[in-house]
Amino acid sequence: MAAVMDTNVEETENGSLYPIAVLIDELRNEDVQLRLNSIRKLSTIALALGVERTRNELIHFLTDTIYDEDEVLLVLAEQLGNFTPLVGGADFVHCLLPPLENLATVEETVVRDKAVESLRKIAEKHSSAALEEHFIPMVKRLATGDWFTSRSSACGLFSVCYPRVGPAVKAELRNMYRQLCRDDTPMVRRAAAAKMGEFAKVLEKDAIVEEYNQMFLDLVIDEQDSVRLLMVEACIAMSSVIPKADMVKHVKPALVALIEDKSWRVRYMVAEKFVELQNALGGMDESTVNELVGYFTNLLKDAEGEVRGAAAQRIEGFCKTLPEAFREQAIINHILPVIKELVSDQNQHVKGELASVIMGLGPIVGKQVTETHLLPIYTAMLRDSTAEVRLNIISSLEKVSDVIGASMMRDEVLPAVIELGEDGKWRVRLALVTLMPLLAQQLGREFFDEKLLPLCMTWLTDHVHAIREAATNTLKQLTQKFGGEWATRTLVPKAVQLSKDNNYLHRQTALSMLTGLSEAVGNDQTVADVLPIVKQLANDNVPNVRFNVAKSLVRIGKIVSPSVLQSEIKPILSQLGGDTDFDVRYFADEARTALNL
Repeated sequence: MAAVMDTNVEETENGSLYPIAVLIDELRNEDVQLRLNSIRKLSTIALALGVERTRNELIHFLTDTIYDEDEVLLVLAEQLGNFTPLVGGADFVHCLLPPLENLATVEETVVRDKAVESLRKIAEKHSSAALEEHFIPMVKRLATGDWFTSRSSACGLFSVCYPRVGPAVKAELRNMYRQLCRDDTPMVRRAAAAKMGEFAKVLEKDAIVEEYNQMFLDLVIDEQDSVRLLMVEACIAMSSVIPKADMVKHVKPALVALIEDKSWRVRYMVAEKFVELQNALGGMDESTVNELVGYFTNLLKDAEGEVRGAAAQRIEGFCKTLPEAFREQAIINHILPVIKELVSDQNQHVKGELASVIMGLGPIVGKQVTETHLLPIYTAMLRDSTAEVRLNIISSLEKVSDVIGASMMRDEVLPAVIELGEDGKWRVRLALVTLMPLLAQQLGREFFDEKLLPLCMTWLTDHVHAIREAATNTLKQLTQKFGGEWATRTLVPKAVQLSKDNNYLHRQTALSMLTGLSEAVGNDQTVADVLPIVKQLANDNVPNVRFNVAKSLVRIGKIVSPSVLQSEIKPILSQLGGDTDFDVRYFADEARTALNL
């Protein structure tokens, strides 16, 4: 290869390929960054060399010099996966196997994973004959290698080659996989467990029941919890490929063992994947539903908070997936009693997860069950001492707004909501601000004006900017809903008051509020109610207010008629364009440009 590189340099020193010669030299440079740069442009080198020299020289060079920094090897493993056309297509793709085989045995996991990914990609390019001649022997070498790294990598290759080989080779591959499942090294068993689901999908059903099932059960009771937790995914895959009778016989005992596992990490994984397991089990009769509900409530009552939290997060999905014929009774008799216990759980994370999904049960069970059983839970969680719980409940309130109706919302939920208007946590207040348009729709204008409008007004002077900004956006939406006359009567007086406030931040809020109102009410009302206050603020003694006037006029100018633009807005911007403050002049010029004035 060295001779090749020298020749390239001599032959192309004055030609267009000289940069390619430099890249080839950099492959052997001591500087890691230079080698990395060259590896990233490996396809360019291969194109310049041509397919024959790439196969005979470049690939051999890469195979012989595979020992490098991990970051270089990672890029190399990725590049080789896309090299099929550069070595002459599918007929010659097997020449990429040696360097990738070497990369699949290195110590660094990410490099091995990328090498396996590339090997899986080029396996598809092999013909069936080439697969048995070249790819299968490589899989065998990896699966029987001395180091656990090669055996771990081999686990990811069985599923891509198994469907395309003959019966004898298939039997050999199944036997090898069985050995990997019983390997002495936990890392290899973990790799086998991780790939068991995808291997099951390409196996014949007879092979699964007769041979594969024993491997499956061995790993379910493996001594390492890091192996057992990976079997949850395998349970889902197995359930989708074997007959229901065999599933009950083989998968169900495994699932029970995993649910009752002594390691919380395994139970956590079961809780996290429970809805997928539920879907994999397919059509369920009453006894199966009762068993599943029992398993799920056990996870909700688990001694470990992380497990309870993961199960709580899936309550809505689990209940929604239950067969409709048994759903309501299962929820009322079994799920709700456990939920009531979780409402007062000592673990804040568990309550937070419950609060994020509990509202979703309302549409599932309907109005009567919601009012009888769920409303007390909602109101209790709205007053919970944990801010995350209150925030999650408020954020999800819209899910049940149609279920419980306006009267129940007004009598049961609203008192707790009003209490949160002055919550100490600003994110809770912010969630409540964004909820106002929905409450206005539910409760009607008269009730809203009486109970909630004063709350909206207090948010305009909140000490957190995000709250003030959200309040102005909310008032814009309310104006679009209730009309310009409502805004003139209720909001403009407040804007006038804020525009004269001693705190310049409140004056800026007035400006932001008026800008939003102008977009909601149109030209005539903007001229009558908004522009007089904006003119006043253009003479404010604080530059920040004045340049925000210029920014607001860009939005207002797009709403008013051309005559108003010339007669009202242009003079204000001309005045600000001559301001003593640089920022004010800058934003005034920007506004004039945006409005073509």
